[in-house]
Amino acid sequence: MEYRQLGNSGLRVPVLSFGTATFGGGNDFFKAWGSTQVDEATRMVNLCMDAGVNLFDTSNAYSSGAAEEILGKAVSSIRDQVLISTKATFPTGGGSNDYGSSRIHLIKACEDSLKRLGTDYIDIYHMHGFDANTPIYETLKALETLVESGKVRYIACSNFSGWHLMKSLSISERHGWSKYIAHQAYYSLLNRDCEWELMPLGIEEQIGTIVWSPLASGKLSGKYRRGQEAPKDSRVAQGGNPVKGISADDERLYNIVDVLDELVEETGKTPAQISLNWLLQRPTVANIIIGARNEEQLKQNLEAVGWNLTTEQVKRLDKVSEVLPAYPYWHQRQFSMLKNDPDLYGDRK
Repeated sequence: MEYRQLGNSGLRVPVLSFGTATFGGGNDFFKAWGSTQVDEATRMVNLCMDAGVNLFDTSNAYSSGAAEEILGKAVSSIRDQVLISTKATFPTGGGSNDYGSSRIHLIKACEDSLKRLGTDYIDIYHMHGFDANTPIYETLKALETLVESGKVRYIACSNFSGWHLMKSLSISERHGWSKYIAHQAYYSLLNRDCEWELMPLGIEEQIGTIVWSPLASGKLSGKYRRGQEAPKDSRVAQGGNPVKGISADDERLYNIVDVLDELVEETGKTPAQISLNWLLQRPTVANIIIGARNEEQLKQNLEAVGWNLTTEQVKRLDKVSEVLPAYPYWHQRQFSMLKNDPDLYGDRK
């Protein structure tokens, strides 16, 4: 297993981590993802450890905390050998302070996660989303309190926009507090939006990218094909799709799948493995969260490493998955083109 530095920190993480959103199945939404219980979760953890994957990602929002409880039991005997990443911000109850990134909520949310996980520290603590109702200063000060107390080792964020992340980094630097070392983002061949702002920011500020939904809720698994209905056992068909705005009959998806099929013939790998391998060759990507409803699916996903697509194969995937960026990024791209080709706009002598 390859390990990479996570952002501008001393923490090294495997390029694959195991996501536990399939643990618990505590409501209809998460049942559509999976309902893995402790025994099977423990076997999956052992499969990951055998492959060198020692980072496990969860959240206090997954199945109302049940995913944390199951993960905690599954790693209880090897806690000192694993890295645990969990998250806060999403609602944990019906109270007026049971959500968000306020000091009152974060301190309680962290303590509750520690109890469910059966541990006294969290390796990477993510803000699951940006809370526009709480001053950024308050959030970061609360996180610094958790770091200084030893309850949290590193902090990270998820689903932030570029200015959210940059302002947070600026405030932390001004006060000498711990900085976000990673940003957990939706990124795949099917959705490359994070390349326009978050990726350049990550390069400039040394923020590692941890990728969630790298197969776009299974759409890049090879099961979705032109002229065919979506699989009835899929997350999308059962209403457990966390990715909005992408229809199952998207022609662009099918064009990507066509190229994936060509590469299957050339590499002997599966569409999912090829999609994951492409991501591992993108800038700032330090880790990809893989999920699995069962042990066989997990074994298949673990085979995405230990080999690499060729430069030519990567370019083919780049081309078929490319989309015109939103303004002002398409305008800024012209400057990069001008740098590479000074004569692009004609004679300027």
